[in-house]
Amino acid sequence: MIKVVLYDKKINGALMDSERMINMKNALTRISWNSIRFKLVVGLLLLTVPTVILLIYNNDYAIKVVHNKVAESNKNLLMLYMEQIDDNLNDIDKYLTNIIVNDNDLQELEYYYSEKSRVMAKVRLDNRLKADISSFSSIDSIFVYTVSGQDYLEVFQDYESIGDRILISDYVQSAIKQFIGQQAEIKSQWYIQQINEKHYLFRFLQTNDAFVGAWTNIEKLAVPLDLLNLGEDGVSLFANSETAAPITNSEVITHNKIDLSKSFEHYYLSEGKEPYLVLSQKSTKANLSLVALFPDKKILDNLPYLRAISLTVPIGGIILLPICLLVLRRMVLRPLNRIMGAMKRIGEGNLNVRIESFPTSNEFKLVNETFNKMIEQVKELRIHVYEEKLNKQKAELQHLQLQINPHFYMNALNIIYNLAHVRNYELIQEMSLSLVQYFRYMFRSNLTFVPLKAELKHTQNYIRIQELRFPQRISFKLNVPDYLLDMRVPPLVIQTFVENSIKYGITSEEAIDIVVEIELEEEDYEPRISILIQDSGNGFSEENLNEIAKGNRIEDESGEHIGIWNVRRRLGLLYDGQAKMVVSNAVPHGALVHLMLPINDQ
Repeated sequence: MIKVVLYDKKINGALMDSERMINMKNALTRISWNSIRFKLVVGLLLLTVPTVILLIYNNDYAIKVVHNKVAESNKNLLMLYMEQIDDNLNDIDKYLTNIIVNDNDLQELEYYYSEKSRVMAKVRLDNRLKADISSFSSIDSIFVYTVSGQDYLEVFQDYESIGDRILISDYVQSAIKQFIGQQAEIKSQWYIQQINEKHYLFRFLQTNDAFVGAWTNIEKLAVPLDLLNLGEDGVSLFANSETAAPITNSEVITHNKIDLSKSFEHYYLSEGKEPYLVLSQKSTKANLSLVALFPDKKILDNLPYLRAISLTVPIGGIILLPICLLVLRRMVLRPLNRIMGAMKRIGEGNLNVRIESFPTSNEFKLVNETFNKMIEQVKELRIHVYEEKLNKQKAELQHLQLQINPHFYMNALNIIYNLAHVRNYELIQEMSLSLVQYFRYMFRSNLTFVPLKAELKHTQNYIRIQELRFPQRISFKLNVPDYLLDMRVPPLVIQTFVENSIKYGITSEEAIDIVVEIELEEEDYEPRISILIQDSGNGFSEENLNEIAKGNRIEDESGEHIGIWNVRRRLGLLYDGQAKMVVSNAVPHGALVHLMLPINDQ
């Protein structure tokens, strides 16, 4: 407590000295032309106020108004044209639906009454389709397929080449087979499909035993787009609403690096090789969108004054920018970089860093001087605190190890007495030697780590003492690979739990089996020593397990038991919280302790 008060006084003294230095120099810095506050305020006012006023008021607002007007005037055109396309697709949907519901020839093909009637119905249906397709100028083909007779009818407009027709027919029949095999589901609207580097719109409808549908080349739908007045360099195209991929005029998108991935709900200005105003209108019948692109430079042709300002302000900014950066670097950035560099190195643990004196503003001079002085004081305090912490931990660790007392001391003397009574001098010698080795190891409290083989030898020596006390009632097994014997572990971490097993697990009626298994395991990509200690006794009570899990000492009618708490505390001090200890009950009975210790090479 006294040392803490002294440290607080030192820190308060440092703060008072710093405060006095600030008060002494405040008078000099109030009206100083070299003040960084004065420089920044004046510089920012001269540079930012005219730029912000001109750029925001005359540029952004006017451009936004122009964009809004252009978008509003052309949005209606896109909407009207897309409605026309949707109406044509809707007419085809109605026609296909009518065939499914009302066409007797299709029903004849479905139910297959006779071969003659099927052939006649097929001829009539084919003739009707050929006559009706001319009424739908926006459709390239109508097709019918019956599952029972495997009849496939298709009629075409005279637009597509024979090769393209064959590829499309193959695709249609392949898709129908997938629908029949339930490998794919029929989409509820027209959808886009690319075949041989061309894009088509497909529509499938299904009745009980037949499929009807239609398809069209999207480039055919794009022909009337040339009628839209989009200006000299304006472009119209179709895009996939789901993937935002261009379908027509894709070379314009690629060449100008236009981004179509943004929402098609509102217009926006794309960022690419040249800015384009992007308008779009989605189809209600297909995953298709009509997109119009307006070059931004053409939109602003009617604003010469605005364009002059837009050019003057950036040019002026480019001229002033190097000068401003040079001044800002000299006045602010370099001093801040020195402070940040020093703070970074101090954060890494190097308390020997100091900020060297250099010409700078008064505020930075004061900050640098105060910083150096405070770091010097922190360094001194840290050394004192670190030394005090080490001494405290060392004293606590030694105290914990000295708390480990031999509970069987009186019993051991009693065994020697009984052996002397029967004049069994050989066992008296063995018992005496075991006790000497036991207490020699126990009193090595100045050691924080010992070789694993020394800890195991001590444990086996303890087992031998207990075997002399309880003949034929203790079974001890040890499994450990030879390459782990030189690993260093804290003393008494194994013997403590073996002692608990004998002390609380052995009874007058039954013997006890104790097994210690040690191996090398990997946890979080780091090797650890795994120590498993298990006995065949009665195990822990639920109350004791809860207390151990909370890190508390165990108290019962026989007094306070500190063995497990002692080991946990020592492991926490020695491994800085990296070691793990899990205490539980084994199956079907008995105590189980699992220790996971980091590798210690010291």
